[in-house]
Formats: sequence, C-alpha cells, structure tokens
Amino acid sequence: MKIYKACAKVNIFLKITGTRGDYHEIISRFMKVPSLYDELSFVPKTSEKFEIIGDFNCETQQNTIYKAYIALKEYTKSESLTKLLRNYAVHVNKKIPSFAGLGGGSSDAATFLRMCNEVLHLGLSKSELAKVGAKVGADVPFFIYDYESANVSGIGEIVEKFNEELLDLEIVTPKIEISTPQVYKTYRELYFNPIDGFKVDELKRMKSIEILKKFSIDEANDLFKPALHNYPKLKESYKGGYFFSGSGSSFFYMKEVKDING
Repeated sequence: MKIYKACAKVNIFLKITGTRGDYHEIISRFMKVPSLYDELSFVPKTSEKFEIIGDFNCETQQNTIYKAYIALKEYTKSESLTKLLRNYAVHVNKKIPSFAGLGGGSSDAATFLRMCNEVLHLGLSKSELAKVGAKVGADVPFFIYDYESANVSGIGEIVEKFNEELLDLEIVTPKIEISTPQVYKTYRELYFNPIDGFKVDELKRMKSIEILKKFSIDEANDLFKPALHNYPKLKESYKGGYFFSGSGSSFFYMKEVKDING
C-alpha cells in the first residue's frame, strides 16, 4: 500500500485578534516543515473494528484520525468507506511529537481524509475536505490545502496561500506535554491584548524571514508568555534566536537568524 506523508508545521507568528464565544480568533503564518513528518498507510487486518496502529497515548475514540473517519462518514454516507476501514487498519509511523505545537494530530487527520478521498475515488474537492476537517480540529484545513506557507485566520478555518520560499528550520521539542486549552485560558485571564487590524494587515504582507529577523519570541507569538507561566520548565530549553510554535512546547529557529540574534 502507498505511504502518505503527514508533514509538521510551525507558526512563524501567532497573534490573537479577538474572541468568538469560548474560542480565540487568530492571525497566524503557518509554514510546512517537510523534513518532519508522520507516515500513514492502510494495512490489512483481521478484526472488523476500527483500528489505528501506532505510538499514541490516547484512546482510539479521542484520536484525530478516528474523528476524521466519523466526520467523513457522516458527510459522505459512503458504504465503501465503512468497508475499507473494516478490512484495513490505519498504520502510523509517528515521528512528530505530540502536544508540541507542530500540528501532528491535525496533519494526520488531514492526510487520512486525503487518503480516503484518493483510494475510494470519492471525488471531494479540497474545500469539501477542509469543511469536513474543520469539524475535527481548527488546524486541519491548512493541511488539507497542503500549502507550503499560508496566512490562517478566524479560528483556523480561513486559509490563504502565501507565496514565499520555505525556510530551513531546526526544531527543538522539550519533553513537556502542553495543554493548549490551559494556555489559551491563561492568555485570556492574564495577557489578553488583541492585535489591531492595521498590524494584522502588515503581518499578513510580511515574508516569514522578515518576521523572524524583526520580532522577538514573545512579540511573534502571543501564547509564549502564558505557556511559560504554566510551564516554567520551558525556560530551560529556550535560547536566544528561538521562536515558539503554537502553544508549544516546540521551539524553532532558522540558522541564519539564530546567528544574528543569538
């Protein structure tokens, strides 16, 4: 069976623009990291129950791949989808760290949806798959569109391609499992300071390399301070020139920028 790559992403910047009920609206630059990816494939199995083979620390029902399966089944009502997952397990060679701000779970879900669409000839467009994926997680649409770089806004459902060259990024992930809801909760309680519309427009136009040269870690990511507040051990892994992806725990840097700022 064909092996599909589910690449990681980093947030070059992540700024809060407001709230929508219990959710936070954002503006962020997502950039694909082609050198870090999970590998997904369908493998034959004997049991008829839905099965995911891989190194996961959650129950199957909580896994984003299973949630993607349920969302796709509800959307398509496809008998061939049900039959496929009765006869085949989803095998995941997990390389992207979990709870790390790298979008591993969202990328897996998006890749699974694209796999099913291709193997079963469902004929769904990327916008349709993104609609299904958005029910699984806010970051899934970015991975559905498979852009190298994009401005992502709303609560993650608005994905606009950004034309630029991929940066050669190094990623450092300390062994700290971050609770994204807790980081956002702390941001709202202690650090709430949404960016204004003029700065949003400026950030959306700037190239990622310019942002990494111009901004510090906390200027680029509104979630760094609340993450550090909840997980002080993050400070042990932080060095000058590092940037913070999502709600963490991963840091990243581009060698040239680290040399300049470090």
